Amino acid sequence: MNAQEVMKMIQENEVRFVDLRFTDTRGKEHHVGLPVSAFEEDHFEHGHPFDGSSLAGWKGIQASDMILLPEAGSAYIDPFFDETTIVLTCDVIEPSDGKGYDRDPRSIAKRAEAYLKSTGIGDTAFFGPEPEFFIFDSVEWSVDMSGVYSKIISEEAAWSTADKFEGGNTGHRPRVKGGYFPVPPVDSLNDIRAAMVIALEACGVPVEVHHHEVANAGQCEIGTKFSTLTKRADWTQVLKYIVHNVAHQYGKTATFMPKPIVGDNGSGMHVHQSIWKDGQNLFAGNGYAGLSEIALYYIGGIIKHARALNAITNPGTNSYKRLVPHYEAPTKLAYSARNRSASIRIPYVANPKGRRIEARFPDPLANPYLCFSALMMAGLDGIQNKIHPGDPADKNLYDLPPEEDAKIPTVCTSLDQALEYLDKDREFLTRGGVFSNDFLDAYIALKGEEVDRMRITTHPVEFDMYYSL
Repeated sequence: MNAQEVMKMIQENEVRFVDLRFTDTRGKEHHVGLPVSAFEEDHFEHGHPFDGSSLAGWKGIQASDMILLPEAGSAYIDPFFDETTIVLTCDVIEPSDGKGYDRDPRSIAKRAEAYLKSTGIGDTAFFGPEPEFFIFDSVEWSVDMSGVYSKIISEEAAWSTADKFEGGNTGHRPRVKGGYFPVPPVDSLNDIRAAMVIALEACGVPVEVHHHEVANAGQCEIGTKFSTLTKRADWTQVLKYIVHNVAHQYGKTATFMPKPIVGDNGSGMHVHQSIWKDGQNLFAGNGYAGLSEIALYYIGGIIKHARALNAITNPGTNSYKRLVPHYEAPTKLAYSARNRSASIRIPYVANPKGRRIEARFPDPLANPYLCFSALMMAGLDGIQNKIHPGDPADKNLYDLPPEEDAKIPTVCTSLDQALEYLDKDREFLTRGGVFSNDFLDAYIALKGEEVDRMRITTHPVEFDMYYSL
């Protein structure tokens, strides 16, 4: 879709408002609305000015003027606003040189795609993320000087067997680790997910599957189609927006927080990826699980840089409460065609065109523009330096003898550890000017504030362990 087609779409649908959206460093979308009378085709060339100094991790007040430049191909009609509104995803432009802002995640993703082409290795990177999420009835929390508190309310939760509900307690709900594919009434969220799917497809995001996930208390997944790096990140932002708002319409609340409940599976975001050139899948070959040597080197790059990647692919303190063994969490840095305890899996596909690798350690808290770009940059480093990942791991990596277990590296165990690795191992990200050192310094500082806040806050578990000693 080009600018003229968007203007035609506005006219044909009697659009009243244009909503310009962009994503901040943490991965949260922001928006500004323009009445259609104030929006012209010229906006696609010159953009809309805004103040970039009020966003965490971005410009200071002394250099705050920025431009939102809408991309015509991103247009869709918002399914939630009362007044007909067309949504346009924007790049954030530095007005001094007309280029993508150094700290704009979407501009980073576009620079990553340009870098891939400049290497000559490939011309297209395909990504297919699988973000999981929870749908709760309600959630409460409080953090103040008197203490901290959090509570999840879910009629579908395994702990709700004795609770009183309007209309009675039906008793039908998933048990712990019992949420994978049960039919209703155990799966109580089918209609909500169906509404999400309909909204996604109306907004131009193709859906392939939806289902309940393993954890109790409303863990779900909606599988959407793969696409190119930046476009697929755009779609991930649309998916999050729709999941949050459809749940809200049903009087419920959805979260992409990786580990909101204790003692059951957390939410991951497995990321399928492949590199293509001249219409050919470079990952298809005659090696292990039908992979090419290039694909193995790509895996080697991800494994080599995994701990630095964790700071971007698992960007919250809560992310590391998911990355523990025995909850299907891929903590071991190994690859396998069958073993879901490995951090990188090679999915079975009959057609070589579908050959790809699946990084399983990322989670849906990740900013998709940064996440996909960083994974690709690590993989390209593996290809450029022929980093072989070694032999595949086809055993259950949680039950290895101690001497074997010690030989397999693991992901980071905390955000502060991941930030330390990112600080030391960043050169592969800065090639081609994709990530700048200035951005990475700002990112590490921003995430360091989250680490510090968590570090200085007294936790209820500490009362449980230490209060009466």
